[in-house]
Amino acid sequence: MIYQAPVKDLRFVLNELAELTAVCGLPGYGECSAELVDAVLEEAAKFAEGVLAPINKEGDKGAKWRDGEVTPAPGFKDAWRQYVEAGWSGLRAPEEYGGQGMPALVAAAVEEMWCSANLAFSLAPLLTLGAVEALHHHASDELKAIYLPKMSAGEWTGTMNLTEPQAGSDLAQVRAKALPAGDGSYRISGQKIFITWGEHDMAENIVHLVLARLPDAPAGVKGISLFVVPKFLVNADGSLGARNDVRCVSLEHKLGIHGSPTAVMSFGDNDGAVGYLVGETNKGLSYMFTMMNHARLGVGIEGMAVSERAYQKAVEYARDRVQSRAVGSPDPAGVPIIRHPDVRRMLMTMRAQIEAQRALTLFTAAALDRAARHPVASEAARNQALLNFLIPIVKGWNTEQANEIASLAIQVHGGMGYVEETGVAQYYRDARITAIYEGTTGIQALDLVGRKTASEGGVTARALLEETKATAARLQAAGFASLGGNLQTAAVEAERCVDFILQSFGAQPQLAAAGSVPFLKLMGIVLGGWQLGRAALIARQKLADGDLDADFLEAKIVTARFYGEHLLPQVSGLAAAITQGADSVLALPESQF
Repeated sequence: MIYQAPVKDLRFVLNELAELTAVCGLPGYGECSAELVDAVLEEAAKFAEGVLAPINKEGDKGAKWRDGEVTPAPGFKDAWRQYVEAGWSGLRAPEEYGGQGMPALVAAAVEEMWCSANLAFSLAPLLTLGAVEALHHHASDELKAIYLPKMSAGEWTGTMNLTEPQAGSDLAQVRAKALPAGDGSYRISGQKIFITWGEHDMAENIVHLVLARLPDAPAGVKGISLFVVPKFLVNADGSLGARNDVRCVSLEHKLGIHGSPTAVMSFGDNDGAVGYLVGETNKGLSYMFTMMNHARLGVGIEGMAVSERAYQKAVEYARDRVQSRAVGSPDPAGVPIIRHPDVRRMLMTMRAQIEAQRALTLFTAAALDRAARHPVASEAARNQALLNFLIPIVKGWNTEQANEIASLAIQVHGGMGYVEETGVAQYYRDARITAIYEGTTGIQALDLVGRKTASEGGVTARALLEETKATAARLQAAGFASLGGNLQTAAVEAERCVDFILQSFGAQPQLAAAGSVPFLKLMGIVLGGWQLGRAALIARQKLADGDLDADFLEAKIVTARFYGEHLLPQVSGLAAAITQGADSVLALPESQF
């Protein structure tokens, strides 16, 4: 299958829903314009379709480990060379360190194409960008000068080293040690697991960001510091020196994303790995949270992007596969299965969710830009609250639904979907991790109900739902009866759930926690419907104004209508589970499981 980047839909969402022109007008984005972004999208599509997508299936054979060295999957090293030479590594990197400093909104649209074309490959630039973000915000000027130009250029890659065998998401259990060396550096020792792209030979150097504890550090998360630990030490003139005391001792054997090596890293087996403190001591976790919104947004993009790839594969197969007569037809001849109603239902279920997720994700990326750069402090703060609220939804809803959408793609293929040779099973396997890493869906949901809803009295949630109801009213006035009516009902149900969370969280937080994942899904469905409702109204107006791309705009309206009639009604069931079902989640004695 040849991947086709959804440039037209990306362009529509960027310009019509995410307000690209306004984002480009923010301070510091002087070179950004709709015309420039159009050219970026076109070139990114060519790279995704022509370079990354063709090696995706080959990448499924996996990277190879031998004696501490990792050889990437076939074609990956050359693809990285082309990626760097084309300047893609610097798209969102700071201009003062050689990057292009483009808005997060633009980068998010491009990242979707990388992730759809080749999820395993896309993780290397994603992690590098995250490391660049952390260093840019918190490292000393000296460390920035040494590492950021090379990382922004893609000559060096970056990793995050958080998790340890005894400490999964509970970073309070981190045991890696950092001992002062007396010369301003530290000696790092310990083991880290699940390190994406922790070892490879695509770039000259790998810059590991490592969480570790100093000897006198307080217990728990308050005692974690952040260190730069390069694979190769860097000489005073910027050239690479000796190999540091850090090794990849094995690679994980995973369900999917085989092209992305997931390393077990050992630091300090001999004299101690040389590391350099980032910022102040004991503030490592807060520094990592600087990049967390970017990383979680990135993983949400991954989930949506894999869904897009699985959808395209399913549509291709449904057009080609001839089986059974058409329902209600007297003609016994078989027809392409795309003509069968249930196949259409599955394809529309996939398509509608992907379009809703794309719109909500890019809307969120625009909030990230406004929070960082808006010149009016109150607007920056409002967008920061909006971003904080939306990030767990984008991360959790996009990735949970990626599992369903990739599964539907297999279902469309029937028995052939269960055969690896058809290729669709890879998307199902690749998608599964997205709902786990950067915080499982349960962690995202607890964050949503606790820090992002209860802690601020539901202010942001209610503001979004008021906008949703206003859009529902406009839809009803414009003749979109089912979409507008169902969106209105869904928003009211969501408000009822917000009330329940606010009432229960303080006195009985377990009740709110029991319905937290259903609440996350509910908010994803409602806010996705809000975005598709906005899209339908814009499409209708464009048609009235004589826009020549009538087929695309009509498809927007039909897709929104399907979403309203098939997906928004799920909200009522989720709301019942949230507000009435908490007790039954907790009722069975532990011994009975």
